[in-house]
Amino acid sequence: MMLLPGRTNEPRFDPVSRRAFLTLSATAAVGAAGLVSAQPAAAAQVLVQPSIRQQTIQGFGGMNHTAWISDLTAAQRETAFGNGAGQLGFTILRIPVHEDPARWAGEVATAKRATELGAKVFASPWNPPASMTETFSGGKRLRYDQYGNYARHLNDFVRYMRDRGVPLYGISVQNEPDYAHDWTAWTPAEIVRFLRENAGSIEARVIAPESFQYRKNLSDPILNDPAALANVDILGAHLYGTPTSDLAYPLFVQKGAGKELWMTEVYHPNSTDSADLWPQSLATGENMHNALLHGRFQAYVWWYIRRSYGPMREDGQISKRGANMAHFSKWVRPGYWRVTATANPESNVFVTAFTNGSKLVIVAINKTSAGVYVPFSVEGAGSGAFSTWVTDASRTLAPYNRVVMTNGAFGSELPAQSIRTFVTE
Repeated sequence: MMLLPGRTNEPRFDPVSRRAFLTLSATAAVGAAGLVSAQPAAAAQVLVQPSIRQQTIQGFGGMNHTAWISDLTAAQRETAFGNGAGQLGFTILRIPVHEDPARWAGEVATAKRATELGAKVFASPWNPPASMTETFSGGKRLRYDQYGNYARHLNDFVRYMRDRGVPLYGISVQNEPDYAHDWTAWTPAEIVRFLRENAGSIEARVIAPESFQYRKNLSDPILNDPAALANVDILGAHLYGTPTSDLAYPLFVQKGAGKELWMTEVYHPNSTDSADLWPQSLATGENMHNALLHGRFQAYVWWYIRRSYGPMREDGQISKRGANMAHFSKWVRPGYWRVTATANPESNVFVTAFTNGSKLVIVAINKTSAGVYVPFSVEGAGSGAFSTWVTDASRTLAPYNRVVMTNGAFGSELPAQSIRTFVTE
């Protein structure tokens, strides 16, 4: 989590020192929107193989943190977690575990409504209660004699929310223990010790380590320690400036059987631009594509749900970045599988596909300044039709051309600088 300085009621951290990673590694913004050509160039064929299933999708969502900014309004909760027209269709909510239990009540209203609408709710702490911490080398850590009390603190929060109609799906040990300039730091060995000795008593799925940049030096020790791994249910990571080449995780594939892999926080490409800039907002969709394809993440969770740079604008309306997220979240629902598909049929065109066994969903992104005609082949499919939706410079989650498939084959244009979702009827 990183916030801009000078915002009312927010911690005032320096975005440059931390998010310099974004400048170095984020995809450069594409140029101004161009016109769709009358005869769009054809890309290579996209082969979709619904029978070759990859990871199960747990959902998409964002953070609500009422200790730092105002709560979502009742209407905004519906926009975030409802799935009708003009709604994001989010199925995951992240909330904080405040060090002061007197602040816990502030998170209940939105979490309860999200739960009623079918969303999973999970929580992350930034700090233990002050009485449990000590300073070291200018930083702060959990005292070694307080690990048991800290586990009880986390469990108290689980029970508090459960008693108020919010059964937490999971709870994290620590938000960004490797970027702890302004909160509590944990070494890899300390995380492993807590997991081995204390996490087993927590009455919710345990999430760790939530590295700010998916640094494997924090998660490798967990995967390599059978006792620690036994007490972790979800390996959580943040993707601030993480290059695509670092998304694959062979050790998790080797040792993480039975565990979930979640991307629990990001904003992309930055927190300075308006979320409605186009075509820059397509970088959000591309980031999701990369996280799902190369990272094999099962969940994708944004930072603040409502923010000038977030999926919902301060006026409560869906932003262009939010529309990119909704092209996945509205139609790729929990329990769907990502399936094998040609991911990059030409430069700056990206495709991911999903199924629940009966419906097929294809999300296609075209970052080029001209329309691109894409031929699709769906292995094992017969004939049918797809409803489609598009977001581009002038349209936001707009119903678009219906597409007919014959003997598993169809072709369709991706408008210039657009994201388009295809859903079988």
